[in-house]
Amino acid sequence: MRIVFMGTPDFAVPSLRALLDAGYDVAGVVCQPDRPKGRGHKLAACAVKEAALAAGIPVFQPERIKRPEGVQMLRDLAPDLCVTAAFGQILSQELLDIPLMGTVNVHASLLPRHRGSAPVHWSILCGDAETGVTTMLTDRGMDTGDILLSSRTPIGPRETAGELTDRLSEMGARLLIDTLHAMEAGTLSRTPQDAAQASYEPMLTKELGCVDFSHSAAQIDRLVRGVTPWPGAYCEGENGAIKIFSVRPASECPSAAAGTIVAADGKRGLVVSCGDCDLELEEIQMPGAKRMRAADYLRGHHMTTGASLGKA
Repeated sequence: MRIVFMGTPDFAVPSLRALLDAGYDVAGVVCQPDRPKGRGHKLAACAVKEAALAAGIPVFQPERIKRPEGVQMLRDLAPDLCVTAAFGQILSQELLDIPLMGTVNVHASLLPRHRGSAPVHWSILCGDAETGVTTMLTDRGMDTGDILLSSRTPIGPRETAGELTDRLSEMGARLLIDTLHAMEAGTLSRTPQDAAQASYEPMLTKELGCVDFSHSAAQIDRLVRGVTPWPGAYCEGENGAIKIFSVRPASECPSAAAGTIVAADGKRGLVVSCGDCDLELEEIQMPGAKRMRAADYLRGHHMTTGASLGKA
């Protein structure tokens, strides 16, 4: 089976490696073009490109794969099957018609729930108890193709989007190989998605991470975990934006107006009143400082009790 793999971020790397480890012929890898990264804004290769080059696989980086040159590139590669995992571009019907066996996508949710580009983040933001990975046969819609296989897993009570993404990437790689084995054996069935059960969430934005302390502790916790490591949770302090990496309830009811600092010292840490209780901001990053536990930061720095932390 001759395969063309399409993917871009870290999530897709285990799927690519699983194909190679299983002995599949990966004729080429398609990923997003190099993008500026870091303070110097130097062009940097994505994780999939680095993995492909290390394995000696030809890499193609079309700005828009559905343009004529992208379509011709895929035709020239002559795949029996395409595999996608967090590729980042929508495939046209012209592209989908090229591989003889179709295109299999590895999606990081239990479809039809959480269609879209950030399913891992939204599974936490929406308070789901479990999530998983799904392989689907790609069609022209946004994650609307027939389901092939799926695998479920609980979401840990302290698990961040980054941690969950890492787990699901490995699950997705295993599920991909199971899917291809079943396809080769002729035992793979297709299940149309139930549109009535579908949910679709938008792309993430930096503004999404702004903490509103009038919300409940559970809501704030889901927000912080759901946007860590990107786009990141934050609030506005006296000297600028404070990044927030973890929180936990510190009382059973609020002791002041939402957003008020009720404790700020090396013993109790940084405690802020929220909608239904006092909330400890466990791990933070103050302007100009490094990421650390709030209690450690407050052993050498002052914050004003009674001051308000609000939306940036």
